Amino acid sequence: MAHTTAQPMPTTDRLTGAHILLQALRDQGVDKLFGYPGGAALPIYDALFSADDLEHILVRHEQGAAHAAEGYARSTGRVGTLLVTSGPGATNTVTGLTDAMMDSIPVVCICGQVPSPLMGTDAFQEADITGITRSCTKHNYLVKDVNDLARVIHEAYHVARTGRPGPVLIDIPKDVQLAEGVYVPPPQKYRKSYKPAWGGDEAKIAEAVRLMASAKKPIFYTGGGVINAGPRASTLLRELVKATGFPITQTLMGLGAYPASDGQNLGMLGMHGTYEANLAMHQCDVMICIGARFDDRVTGKVDEFSPNSKKIHVDVDPSSINKNVPVDVGVVGDAGEVLSEMLALWKTDKCSGKVDEKAVKNWWQQIDGWRAKDCLKFDSSQDVIKPQEAIQLLHKKAMDTGKEVFITTEVGQHQMWAAQHFPFEKPNRWMTSGGLGTMGYGLPAAVGTQLAHPEALVVDIAGEASIQMCIQELTTAIQHNLPVKVFILNNEWMGMVRQWQQLIHGGRYSQSYDQCLPDFVKLAEAYGAKGVRARKPGELEAAIDTMLAHNGPVVADIHIAKEENCYPMIPAGYPHHKMWLCAEDAEEDV
Repeated sequence: MAHTTAQPMPTTDRLTGAHILLQALRDQGVDKLFGYPGGAALPIYDALFSADDLEHILVRHEQGAAHAAEGYARSTGRVGTLLVTSGPGATNTVTGLTDAMMDSIPVVCICGQVPSPLMGTDAFQEADITGITRSCTKHNYLVKDVNDLARVIHEAYHVARTGRPGPVLIDIPKDVQLAEGVYVPPPQKYRKSYKPAWGGDEAKIAEAVRLMASAKKPIFYTGGGVINAGPRASTLLRELVKATGFPITQTLMGLGAYPASDGQNLGMLGMHGTYEANLAMHQCDVMICIGARFDDRVTGKVDEFSPNSKKIHVDVDPSSINKNVPVDVGVVGDAGEVLSEMLALWKTDKCSGKVDEKAVKNWWQQIDGWRAKDCLKFDSSQDVIKPQEAIQLLHKKAMDTGKEVFITTEVGQHQMWAAQHFPFEKPNRWMTSGGLGTMGYGLPAAVGTQLAHPEALVVDIAGEASIQMCIQELTTAIQHNLPVKVFILNNEWMGMVRQWQQLIHGGRYSQSYDQCLPDFVKLAEAYGAKGVRARKPGELEAAIDTMLAHNGPVVADIHIAKEENCYPMIPAGYPHHKMWLCAEDAEEDV
C-alpha cells in the first residue's frame, strides 16, 4: 500500500544526513533495523546511539541481516530494513538482495559509502554497490546531495512495498551522512514515472470469469503473489475457490494462502509436489493462475506443460505475463483487487449459473483417483528416524502449544519434506527461499520473524549442511533473548545433492558427503544455546518436547535415515506430469 501521509510543509530545522535518515525511517514506520557497523556507516551508527525508538539488531554477518529483514517482511507484510557499511559490508548483502528479488520480498538496504571525493579512486572498502546490485534490486539509489536524502528514503520504501514487492538499495556516502540539510516528511504523491498496477482491466477480468464458467476441468494455480497482496487477498481467494467448487494447488511460495486441510486443496505442485496436483495441472482445460509466475520448478519441460488448457494469468508484474508460458487471458493487477472483481462477477447468474456441474463432478472423481495413490506415504521404521515422521510429529507438537507457529527453512531435502508434511492454514506463516534456493536463509529469517512476533513459536527446519552457512546468527538470537528453535534433520549428507547424484549421476557422490560435521549439541552449548539430540525413533518425541518447552534458543540435532529420498520428484528436463513416486520409478526410468 502507498504511504498516505498528508502533504506537509518542509521543516526549516537543519539536520545531518544521518539524522535525516533516522527521521525518515521513523516516518516510514520502521521500528527494527538489522545491521552491522563499519567505518563508512559510523555517522549513522553514532546517530543511532541515542535513538531509543529504533531498535538495532546486531547480526554477525551482513548476509544474515538481509535474510533477517526478509523474515521480518515475509511474516508481517511490512518492509524489512537492513543497515551495513561500504565495500565488503555491502557486497555481503548481495545474496540476500537477490533472494528477496526472486521471491518478491520488500526490503530496503541502506549502505554507507566512502566519501564522495574518494569514489572511483579504489579507496579503502570502496565498492560500486549500485552497479553491483543493479540486476538484483527492484531499484537502487546513490545519494549525492543531503537535501535529496529524505525524498529518496521515502521513495525507496514506496517502491519496495508497492506493485511487485522487492528489494531497494540506498547508497549514502559518508560526507552526505555528515552534511546538514533540510528534512522533508513523506509526500502525498510520489513520482509520476512509477505507476505500479492496482486494479485489473475490467474487460479482461470479465473474459477470465466467462472462461472459468465454461470450464469442465478447471484448477486454480496460486503463488506467493496472493500472500504478498495481504490478508484480504487470501480471504478473497478462499471465498472464490469455495464459490466455484474448483480444485486449487499452490506453489512453494504460496503455501498458507489457502487452508491445507480443506478438501479442495490438492497441495503443493511442482518438482516435489503431489501427484494429484501435477496431474490435474496437466489435464485441466482451464487454468486460473493467480500470483504465480510459471517458473521452471512448476512447469518442467515447458513445451509439454498443460498443453490442452486455456490459461488465465493474474499478476501485478506485467513482465510476468507471457514471459515463460503463453496465456489466453492476462490480467495485470493486485491479486486482492482482481480477486474481489472476479468474485463479484462469479456471484452473478451470468457466470456461476453456466457451470457444467456434471463435468466438474466427473473431474473431481478423476482427481480423487489420483489422490488414492497417496503419493506422500512413506515406510516407517523402528530402527531409524524417518524425516517425514519427524516433521509430522513436530507439526502436531507445535500446534499443541497453542501459540502462533511460524516456520522458516534452510534449503534442501528438509525444505521439501517441510513443505509436504507441515500443513499451513494461514498466510505469512511459511518463510522459505524459493527462487534462489539460498542455503543459510532459515536461521537469520527465523531471527527476523521472532523479533516481529515475540510471543510466537518460530522454528527453523534445517539440514546439517545448510545450517552451517549462517549458524553464527545463533549468537544474535541469544543476545536478543529470542527463543528460536533450530530443528536439524541430520543425514550427514548434502541431502538433495546426494539424491540427484544417486538417481541421475550414477551414484557418483562427488563432494556431497559431510565428513567432518560438528557436534551440534556441543556447538549450541558453546554459543550459549541449549542442545538436544535424537538418534532413534524412541528418542524423537522427548527431544521435540524438550526443544519446545525451553524458553530460549534451542538446536535439536535429529539424526534421520541417511539415504531417504524426497518423493514425488520430477527430474530436471522432464514434463510436469511424469513423476517418480518412489525409488522403483527412478530405477526403471534411468
